[in-house]
This record gives sequence, structure tokens and C-alpha cells, in this order.
Amino acid sequence: MAGYQKELDLARTLAREAGLAALRRRGSGIVFESKSDESPVTAADRESERIITAGIDAAFPADGVLGEEGAAKESRSGRLWIIDPIDGTRDFIRNNLTWAVLIGLEDSASGEVIAGVAHFPALDRTYVATLGGGAFLNDAPIRISPIDSIAQAVVNIGGFNNMARHGFAARIPEWIAPFWAFRSMGGCLDAMMVASGQAEIWIEPGGKAWDFAPLKLIATEAGARFLNFNGASSIYGGNAIIAVPPLAAEALRFVGGSGR
Repeated sequence: MAGYQKELDLARTLAREAGLAALRRRGSGIVFESKSDESPVTAADRESERIITAGIDAAFPADGVLGEEGAAKESRSGRLWIIDPIDGTRDFIRNNLTWAVLIGLEDSASGEVIAGVAHFPALDRTYVATLGGGAFLNDAPIRISPIDSIAQAVVNIGGFNNMARHGFAARIPEWIAPFWAFRSMGGCLDAMMVASGQAEIWIEPGGKAWDFAPLKLIATEAGARFLNFNGASSIYGGNAIIAVPPLAAEALRFVGGSGR
């Protein structure tokens, strides 16, 4: 991870600081508002984003910032920090444990995410990766599973409450029937299960760049493929598949992509 170690160390530190601040807020009770897209936002989301953006600005003042809760700063360096201060705010509000702080650093020229952190404060799990440096969970290397058969594979699908707009929604029960197991633990945790060998496919029908930036890097550094439903591989594609390579084409075929 030496190539981007300073950036990764900063992201990990800020994710932990933001996570601790959110846990303190959670302990004193939660009030939330609904945004224009009806997703919830809390004071903890906004405080977490302020902590992260302030730390980035102090360490890398020329870098740009894009945050879910409105943080926006134009880049002068060709690099963009992409932030989801609390991914899984509904879980955070309900005191479920699967919410996370997500931070990714994108090189704008190449479009590649070069450093990423997915920190789960309530679970004490921190997944990290740098481009070309591998993927890690709490400093231990992680790798996808060697499973290449649907009969032995675990499939994770998120966003069921937004699934009706997709043509494949009605076919989900039939499609998952041959799999070894089906899980829907919640957003980014489902993706990290693939990266760490606990599942083989993750399908997410809706998301923004801040939902996908670190997850794409961590998963691909662990050996997985990251795809959009149209067969592209962009964090800006609006949806995502993360899968072990032998099963990626099957996942893409199911959602109606090209299968390439």
C-alpha cells in the first residue's frame, strides 16, 4: 500500500474520528429529517462529513471534495475525495450495526479510485485498499472466495424497496433458488462480504458515487469484478454488481446487461 499510504492513513483516521462522533450522537438519541429524495439525514451525518472534509482540507488543500450531505470543493490537483459520512442512515437511526463511513479518493484523470476506506464503527471493522496494493480488513489481507458454482455461492441483493422499477425484480425468487444461500445484510456490508470471501455476488439497484467509490476499489483489489448493469464499470453508473469473476457474467445476464 506504499504508493498511497499517506492518503490511506488519513482516510482511515478521519473515518474512525467521524465514526466515533456518530456513535456519541447515537448514544444521545436521534432526530432525523427527510431529504428531497425521501432519504433520511441526521445531525450525525452532517457532523461526520464536517470532520472528514476539514481533515482533508488541512492535509491536502488542493484536492477536491464531493460529499453526500452537500460538501463540494473543486479540485486543483486532479484528485477528488468522495465521502458518504454515514452509509446506511436508516440502520443508524434504528440502532442496527451495519452502517459505515465511506471515503474514496479518485484520480480524476484516470477515473480510478486510488484509495478507499469502509469503516463500520459499531462492528469495529475497517476495510481498506489502495490501487495495486491489495485489500485488508483490520490490517489482515482479504481475498474473494474460490467458489465458481451457483450451487455453492451466496448471493446478496440490496435495495428491495427500490427494486420495482427494474425488469428483473419479479424474477428474483426464481433466480436465487439454485444458490447455496441468499443474504441482504445492508448495503456496503453485503459488498464487503464478497470482498472478504463470505459471499460471491452483490447486486445493488441504486446508488451514487459516494456509495460505490471505496467499495469498488476494495472489492477489485480483493479479486472481484465491479460492473454496472449495462456492463460498464463506473462508480457513477447508478447501480452496481460486485462478483467473483466466474459468476460475474451470470449476475450481469440476470440484470439484463451484455454479459461481456
